[in-house]
Amino acid sequence: MADAYAQFLLGHYLEDNDDQDGAIAAYKRARELDPAAADISAELAALYLRENKVQEAMTTAEEALKVDAANQEANRVLGIVYAALSENGRPAAGRSRGSSGTATGASDQNENVTKAIHHLELAIAHPLGEADPNVRATLARLYVRTGAYEKAIPILTDLVNQEQGWQEGPTLLAEAYAASGRTSDAISLLEERSADDPRVLATLADFYERERRWADAANAYSRALENPSRGMRVNEVKTRYAAALLNAGGHESLEKARDVLNEIVSTPATANDARALYLLSQAQRRLGDFTAAEATARRVITQSNENPWGYFALAETLEERHQYQSLVDELAPVVTEWRKQSSDQSFELSLLLPHLGFAYQELGQSDKAISTFEEARRLAPDDPTVAGYLIDANLAAKKYPAALEVAKAASKDHPDDVRLTRLHAQALRHNGQADQGITLLEEQLKKHVDDPSAYIALAQLYLDVERGGEAVRVLHTAQEKFPSDNTVAFELGAAFDKQKNFSDAEAAFHQVLARDPDNGPALNYLGYMLADRGERLDESVGYLKKALQLEPENGSYLDSLGWAYFKSDKLDLAEDNLHRAADQLKSNSVIQEHYGEVLFKLGKFNDAIAAFNRALSGDGDSIDRPDIDKRIRAARQKLNKK
Repeated sequence: MADAYAQFLLGHYLEDNDDQDGAIAAYKRARELDPAAADISAELAALYLRENKVQEAMTTAEEALKVDAANQEANRVLGIVYAALSENGRPAAGRSRGSSGTATGASDQNENVTKAIHHLELAIAHPLGEADPNVRATLARLYVRTGAYEKAIPILTDLVNQEQGWQEGPTLLAEAYAASGRTSDAISLLEERSADDPRVLATLADFYERERRWADAANAYSRALENPSRGMRVNEVKTRYAAALLNAGGHESLEKARDVLNEIVSTPATANDARALYLLSQAQRRLGDFTAAEATARRVITQSNENPWGYFALAETLEERHQYQSLVDELAPVVTEWRKQSSDQSFELSLLLPHLGFAYQELGQSDKAISTFEEARRLAPDDPTVAGYLIDANLAAKKYPAALEVAKAASKDHPDDVRLTRLHAQALRHNGQADQGITLLEEQLKKHVDDPSAYIALAQLYLDVERGGEAVRVLHTAQEKFPSDNTVAFELGAAFDKQKNFSDAEAAFHQVLARDPDNGPALNYLGYMLADRGERLDESVGYLKKALQLEPENGSYLDSLGWAYFKSDKLDLAEDNLHRAADQLKSNSVIQEHYGEVLFKLGKFNDAIAAFNRALSGDGDSIDRPDIDKRIRAARQKLNKK
């Protein structure tokens, strides 16, 4: 025994003096002299591991455990080895390999993880404990990896408190918190650490994003960029900063996002960063710079015509400009080409098909719109948004049974989706089952008392079935619950207007504009409401001009301004605006009727007849067909007198 101990001490001495071969020989002699001493084999195994002799380390550690299964050092060695093997996918020593010579895969990794956790748990459970923080950190990582978050959190908490310089620690602990449903604890931890350690700011921003706290995320990214840590991918963080600003919204945030993205794409090394360019196009579009947004989208397309995001950005810009025919001209050939490709293009098609469907719908090509949305739904059968597009397209085309069929199926799959329920109720109304539709929306409101859209959906259906008093009551309830929600105030104004309660309607729209002076829909509604009544026409024109400053190509706004000019007897101005509106929205019966009226008054009777006929063949909404027939006869009589 004494001789064995002497050789053991000699092994330590030789190792300390960098004579590794001598140390190994001494440990082996000690083991031969005292084969029942597990510590000797364990120490030798540790030396083999330090020398990266993995096979020898494992074999020797296992020999130590045969003598003492609880040996701390032997368990530590095996735990570290198995943890490393689980990372690189290699099987443990002696394991068979597949016929191709590769490891047998996930089963090997899972087994290695299990063995690593087993041995490391024994190592840290030893009465002497485990002083090496790397061992505890390794075990904590394995716990996180296997979802044992409640085991990982105590170890990580101790390590984070003890090892202040451990950069990975706070992030790993935050991930464990979040994965176990304690996101607020994760954020609190990172907020506290960020005061002294700016390296965690980017991680904190990521957690804010998960909670959709976009302004907080943007602020954290901004602070991270002020003090970039070693190894930070600065352009990646800048891009995420810009994305958070875009999500935060507001003019100032959009301008910041645009400037950051311009900085990225102005640098030669990142000038072709497709994601940055896509986000830049989004920022430019939302700031109203449509020319720049389109040009940037085309840069993405030029780089790669197989990248769907360039076409997606282009589609959004063309939609914003109401250039629906241009959108079809751009997207239809791309979609056709992608359908032909042998590789799976379902993701790319699912991005573009809805935009193509919208364009067909706005152009009055209802059959193409429906078939496009049907294809989109086949690609994404579980997406309630796509189902909603298809229902809406069938309703617009007055294909009410088809709309109801889709709505029933979609509502069954997504019973709590308020938008789908609203469309389902509308389909029921058009199929003569309005009461069932109202019941659906009333039940939905009971489940979604904190969702303004549930109140609005019910109120709109009440208005459609001429139960205006109940609509106003529902919207008043919503306004009390959501006093700052502009959508509720807007719908209340529309409800008052339909009841011919114009003073209250104006008050509601002014309430919206007091909170949001650039609310285009409110400006348009208020301006059109005054124009249609022939009242305060200069004021009406002012509202509508402002709406068009916000959206210069909006066909509905052009129609409203043209109608206001018509009522003011400014026929040239009326014709110009109504012509542009009628060209854009060919299937909108009201707009075609308005255009026919100004043409009639200008004595352009043939053109007036054509416009009136387009009104009759259009969507048919909110028009008096006998009156339009009368106007056509009057125009023909005028022609006969020429």
